[in-house]
Amino acid sequence: MSVQFASRPDLARNDVGLVKASTWDVSTPERMRRTVEAVREAWESRDWPHPGLLSYTVHAGEDGKTLFHYSQWSDEQAHQDFIRNGRDERNADIDAAVPGIRRLGLHTLELYRSEFRPEGDAGEPGCVVIVDVEFDGADKARQRDWVDTVFEALGTDPALPPGGISAHFHVSTDGTRVLNYAEWESAGAHVAALAAPGAGVGSPTPQWERVRTYPGVTGGGVHRYTPALSIRPGAGAQHH
Repeated sequence: MSVQFASRPDLARNDVGLVKASTWDVSTPERMRRTVEAVREAWESRDWPHPGLLSYTVHAGEDGKTLFHYSQWSDEQAHQDFIRNGRDERNADIDAAVPGIRRLGLHTLELYRSEFRPEGDAGEPGCVVIVDVEFDGADKARQRDWVDTVFEALGTDPALPPGGISAHFHVSTDGTRVLNYAEWESAGAHVAALAAPGAGVGSPTPQWERVRTYPGVTGGGVHRYTPALSIRPGAGAQHH
């Protein structure tokens, strides 16, 4: 067996050089289910494509139509090798099973900082919340300063909502965006956190106000997903 399946990627591993993130629009819950199965079959039927691909994870959108893809790589060269040898044949199988998938962009990211809640459930997350933050231009120092501002707010919050497990802040290599991959015990816990007093997750503190009014932020979004499929190389995996 050249691949093995898990419920989540190992977000704390220290050999990840780059992360690739993208969203697929598959239109309906039934097509979403079929696409996840098609992804499973396309990968299960082949050898692991490259030693530099460390994991590949698919998340099912709460909206019933989008899939969020998150893959960990040793470096950009490994990803380019996969594009030349492996990606197209897998996508062809998936598209044959579920025609009409819309692939909505691909972002290249680096993990910058992570936070693990000591009171968080060490078990499996029931929900993954993807928070996108877009800036009005490329500025790598600003990306990191924004994340550091969030960490100051987290560290001084007198009453963080329950249910959070971890948060992993990624910066795009082009300097224009931040992506937070946050694990929660359940979607309900995240919904409750958003419904608490204040504008979003976090207490009404000056530190959180600085996050919310940070200059240069032009857009973004918050989307909830359920972990659907995570693949990594199995013992004795063969590489093309």
